[in-house]
Parts: sequence; structure tokens; C-alpha cells
Amino acid sequence: MEQQTRIRVGHDNFDVGQEYQWLAACDDDGAVVTFTGKVRNHNLGDGVSALTLEHYPGMTEKALAEIVEQARERWPLQRVSVIHRIGELFPGDEIVFVGVTGAHRATAFDAAQFIMDYLKTRAPFWKREATEQGDRWVDARDSDKQAAGRW
Repeated sequence: MEQQTRIRVGHDNFDVGQEYQWLAACDDDGAVVTFTGKVRNHNLGDGVSALTLEHYPGMTEKALAEIVEQARERWPLQRVSVIHRIGELFPGDEIVFVGVTGAHRATAFDAAQFIMDYLKTRAPFWKREATEQGDRWVDARDSDKQAAGRW
């Protein structure tokens, strides 16, 4: 089966069920792993009422495609879906979806985690939180850098 990749960056919400169905329709692989990230209502001890995500159009999609290609160089993956929302989001809203298919669970789990770890540290997204103390830009976390560093 030919490898297939879906990469989307935009304002629209996504349907996790639809993404799963597309991934699961790949009969060549025995494992499907997905991750969905959501907006939390708190960060660094403060309440968060909104999160605004910005990106560098064109460059962001290219970075995501490169991350997927790096994952494919490490693991045999048939289908990969990466979706990242931008714009103003609120607690409970879905931000990011990563889904992969692999021959076995270890391949799929590792590949999904690799893509998410690299997305958090290498894709050009900027986050601004609205808190009770005012708006603030969110810096990359050391834990995200450490997670990406293990690959």
C-alpha cells in the first residue's frame, strides 16, 4: 500500500472519529495510535480563559511534513495524520491531533510520540494565554525539549 499523509493547520475543529476511521481503513497495518491535545483551564498555577495560537504559514506545514518524513525514516508507517489548530481556543477545545498506523503497537506508539515531541519543539507555533493576570506568551518547556532530545 502507498504511504499516505494528511497535514492540516487551520482554524476549523477536527473530528477525531473521522481521523481514526481514515487511519483504521489501512488494512496493511495492525496498530493505530492517536493523540489528541486539548486546551487546559490552567497553566503555571494560573487560570487560563483562552489560548491564541499563531503560526508561520507555509513554513509550519513544511516543518510538520519534515517531522513526518523523519518518523517514516525511523519506522515503517503507512498512514499519518497531523492536525494543528490556530486562532483563539478555549478550555476543552481540541488543539492537536496526531495519528499513525504501524505494523505493531510499539512502532505506532513510538512514532506517534516522536511526532508529538518534535512538533512541540520544532514546528513554528506561538501560544499566547489569557489569564487573570493578563495575556502572556508561552515559552517552550524544558520537559518538551528533554522529550524530543531522547530521539
